[in-house]
Amino acid sequence: MMKEINLRLPSAVEKCSTSPGPKRRRGSHTPSYQLKQSVTIDKLPDKLLLHIFSFLRRSELGKVARVCRKWRLLAYDSRLWTRVSLRPDYSGLHVYSPEVLQALIGIRFGSTLRYIEIPSDLITAPVLHELANKCPALRYMTLDFSNAMQLHDFNDLNAFPCNLRSLCICLSEVIFLEGFMRRIYSCLSSLEVLHLIGTFELSSESEEDIYEVINISKIKAHTPNLKVVNLYGITFLDDTHIELLASNCIHIECLALNFCLRVKGSSFKNLIQRCKKLRTLLLHHAGVEDDHMTSVPWETSAIHELDLTSTELSAQCLENILLRMPGFTYLGLGYCEFFNDKILEKLMEKNKFSRLHALDISHTHALSENAIYQLIQTHGQNLRGLMLAGKPKLTENFWLNAIPYLKNIRICVLGTANGWFLKMQSRIHVDQIIEAFAQNCPRLERCEIQWDPDTIRFSDKSNKFIDHIRLRCPGLKSFTLSDGEYYEMVKSNFERADRVKVVRTCTNYTTSIVSLLTNYNDLLFN
Repeated sequence: MMKEINLRLPSAVEKCSTSPGPKRRRGSHTPSYQLKQSVTIDKLPDKLLLHIFSFLRRSELGKVARVCRKWRLLAYDSRLWTRVSLRPDYSGLHVYSPEVLQALIGIRFGSTLRYIEIPSDLITAPVLHELANKCPALRYMTLDFSNAMQLHDFNDLNAFPCNLRSLCICLSEVIFLEGFMRRIYSCLSSLEVLHLIGTFELSSESEEDIYEVINISKIKAHTPNLKVVNLYGITFLDDTHIELLASNCIHIECLALNFCLRVKGSSFKNLIQRCKKLRTLLLHHAGVEDDHMTSVPWETSAIHELDLTSTELSAQCLENILLRMPGFTYLGLGYCEFFNDKILEKLMEKNKFSRLHALDISHTHALSENAIYQLIQTHGQNLRGLMLAGKPKLTENFWLNAIPYLKNIRICVLGTANGWFLKMQSRIHVDQIIEAFAQNCPRLERCEIQWDPDTIRFSDKSNKFIDHIRLRCPGLKSFTLSDGEYYEMVKSNFERADRVKVVRTCTNYTTSIVSLLTNYNDLLFN
C-alpha cells in the first residue's frame, strides 16, 4: 500500500540519505528505481509524522488511517484528538449514535481531550458520564440544543465534567432546559467563561410567544467565578437578568449583550457599582435607551472597551456617556447616526483617545471628512484597527493623505459598497491606495476595500502595485475585495505566489476589528 503514495523527499536529500554501500568500481551505478524506493515518507520518525498529521482536519485523519497499519495507529493517537467538534453544520464530524460516541470517548479521546462540541442528539446521560469519568483534562464544552425537537431523559444523570473553564450552550426557541440544568448546576463552580447563544437570527419580530428556556437566576448562583459572559441574541433576556448576574458574579471583566433587544440599560447602574473589574461592555444592536444610559455613573467604571454599534442613542446621550468614561482602547460606533464632529472634538480635547488602538466609525454620516482626518493625524500612529466604511465622501485623496499616519495598522476597512445606489460620481484610483498601504503599513494583516467594480479604476500597471503590497506586507492574511475584474487580477497574482487563501470577496467574507478585543479568544463561539 505504501508504494501507491510514494511521497519522495527532495532529490538532494535522497542523495544524502542513501546509505553508502561497499565501494563500487568506476562506471557502476545503482538503478534509479532503487534510489526512489530507498527514501520515502515511511522512513520519517513517528514523532515527525505525528506533527505533520496535527495540521490535518479530523475528517482527514479518518482517511489517513486507511493507508496502512502504522498510519492508523498514528492517526488515532489521542494527542491528535484534543479538540473535537461533532457538529457537521460547523465543519465537525458526524457521529451516528450516542453509543458510538461513548466508545470513541474511551478509545480515541481519553485523558487528553480538552475541547468538545456536541449536538443535541448526542447529549445523553451515558455520554456525559463517560466525559466526566474519562476526560479529566476537558476544559471547553459546547452543548448545542438549537435544533433540538426533544430532549433525552436526564433523570439518571449524576456526573458531569467538573473542571470546565468555558461552557457554551446554544439555546432552542421552545425546548426548556431546566430539567437538564438542574442536574449539572453543582458542577459549574469552576466556570470562568459562559456563552448562552440565543435564537435572534432564526426568530422574527412578529413572533409574540417568547419563552424563557433557561433559568439564568439559578446559573448565577452556581457560577461565582465568571469573568467573561456572552449573552448573544437571547430574545427573552432583559435588565432583570443582568441585575441577577451582577448580584453574584462580581468578578465579571467582559460582558457581551449583542443583539439582545430587550436590554434597555436600567440594570447598568447596579452592574457598574457591583462589578468593579468590568473592562469590556459590548452592546452591538442592543435596545439601550437614552434615559437609562445617562443615569449610569460611568465615571466610576473601569470600562475601556465599548461597542455601541447600531444603537439608537441620541447625540446628547452619546456625549454624556462617552465624555464621562475614563478613556478608550477599543470603541465601536458604527451606524451611530448621531455621533458628530462636536462629540469627537471633545473626546480628543479630554484626551480620551490617548490609548486608543481600535476604532469603528463606519456609516457615521454626521462625521465630516476634516474631523476624521484630524483624528487620524493625531492618533493614527497608535491605531491597530480602523473601520471607515460607508463614507462616500472619503475618496482617493483622503486615503492617500491619511494612510501615512497609520504606521502600525493591522486591520483596515475602507470604501463604500453599493456605489451605484448612492450615485457616486467620482471614481477611485485603487492602485495609489494599494501602493500607499505597501509603503507605509508593513504590519498590515487584514484589509477590506468595499468599493464596487464600477467605482474603482485601475491600470495596466496594477500588477506591479499588487506585487508591492504582497511583498512589503508579508503578514497579510486577508485581502477582501468586491467581486469583479480587479478582484480576479489580485487573486491570480497571489495564487501565482502560492498564497491561495488570502484574496477573498465581500460577498462571502467580512472584516472586523473584534479580534483586537482583550478577551477575543474567550468570546469566540460556533
